[in-house]
Amino acid sequence: MQTSFHMSLPCIGVKETKGFYINIGASLGRTTQNWVDINLFGHQITFIKAGKFHFNNPNYVFEGKILPSFHFGIILDLKTWNSIYAKLKEQSLNVVTESTFLKDKMGEHTSFFIKDPNDYMLEFKSFKKSKDIFNS
Repeated sequence: MQTSFHMSLPCIGVKETKGFYINIGASLGRTTQNWVDINLFGHQITFIKAGKFHFNNPNYVFEGKILPSFHFGIILDLKTWNSIYAKLKEQSLNVVTESTFLKDKMGEHTSFFIKDPNDYMLEFKSFKKSKDIFNS
């Protein structure tokens, strides 16, 4: 059985959140004035209008890169990853830390981050070998 992931997060504005996620290739699910379901490559993220909110967003260093410790993301095949990366770069969006990690090691993957309108960091990741996603 293939399963999907669900996450619910607060958002500042439903309209801005919908626009951002549609722009990066997601689609809309159920929606109201106060919340929206986003279909992010088969995974459901529910954003609920909560107004301004605050959270501590510390970083960590991995292979010499400063990365956000609080983030979520999606694992894509390389063709889809390249297409989304090119689209976002064309739009002059603030793409952060595009890099290949664990080069020539188990778990090698290419990744970039982008901030959504709610200040969440969203990671797009593509593994060189899909079998390495959970291998250690």
